[in-house]
Amino acid sequence: MVSEPSNNGQGLGDDRAAGGSDDPAALGPDEAAIYVDGLAKTFGSGENAVTAVDGVSFAVAPGEVVGLLGPNGAGKTTAIKSILGLVLPDDGTVRVNGIDVHTNPRAAYEYVDAMLEGARNDYWRLTVRENLRYFAAVRGQDPDAVAGRHEELLEQLDLAGNADTAVRDLSRGMKQKVSLASVLAGDISVAFLDEPTLGLDIESSVTLRNELRRLAEERGLTLVISSHDMDVIEDVCDRVVIMNDGQVIVDDTVEDLLAGFETRAYQLTVSGGTDAVLADLRERFDLTDVERTGDRLRFNVAADTETFYRLTDAMEAHSLEVASVETVQPDLAEAFVEMTNGSPETGPVSEEGASNPAKPQMGRSPPAMG
Repeated sequence: MVSEPSNNGQGLGDDRAAGGSDDPAALGPDEAAIYVDGLAKTFGSGENAVTAVDGVSFAVAPGEVVGLLGPNGAGKTTAIKSILGLVLPDDGTVRVNGIDVHTNPRAAYEYVDAMLEGARNDYWRLTVRENLRYFAAVRGQDPDAVAGRHEELLEQLDLAGNADTAVRDLSRGMKQKVSLASVLAGDISVAFLDEPTLGLDIESSVTLRNELRRLAEERGLTLVISSHDMDVIEDVCDRVVIMNDGQVIVDDTVEDLLAGFETRAYQLTVSGGTDAVLADLRERFDLTDVERTGDRLRFNVAADTETFYRLTDAMEAHSLEVASVETVQPDLAEAFVEMTNGSPETGPVSEEGASNPAKPQMGRSPPAMG
């Protein structure tokens, strides 16, 4: 049984939502599209116990696009599974559009769909259009009544030319698009997307990012996106929730998160430097990406303000002529690595894998067709 969380200072707390707020962190359980408070899950027992999620709390406003990030073992997979009802948590509350997921799952999941672990959500023997009709029908909708929406999705995701092609005959990237289209085929308001651009080429990935942003704005969709492609998170998401060691360590807008990382690196191009001069600078400063072209040197240097001034003094002492100085701005990937001591390129993993080696398929798993 899922118990109500205690007010231990880590949860969202109903009092924070009094009177309503535009701040997602202050949304109450009846205001948020997704409300998670005090979520906890431990796999195994005794010495073999593994705490995958430890008091996770966050809220997502209706129509907001949130990136859920974390290195392997951070707990995000278990958190997502708990929100979707694929894992029963030990403690905590999860609500979708004000409906408790664990006490009234049928009502809650009328609003939710998910594309998890790549393009395995669809019937590969059916055509693209047949998949959209099928999954709309599964949600209790008349496929004919939403046919117009399906045609629009096919056009938006560049699937119209393959609408009558069996999914198994499509490329990996196209299958990924079909999986996303199937999620959006029904009349939902909340969608979880795991690696939505997996397998797409650069052009298709950019197109999909734009479409996700547009769909969120035009349809008021609430999206939770888990991806190791930081360009997707930076381009599409309003906010980022970062987990590590089973807990939320960052919950902030993408803009404010990046603004918190001041410029700490510079790229300089100088002329007149000899090998001896370069050796001296290397010994005294943190030089990286050093390139020599003729009598010119180009290098990056990590430096705070004081260190940068010491560097310019050293270059002046060596009679170096500065051709250019550029600041190197941090991106979301760099911020992620610094906050988690992890790697944004580490692939998704199941936190409960140790206690369940045969990991079940996430998301919709259609029964085998004869």
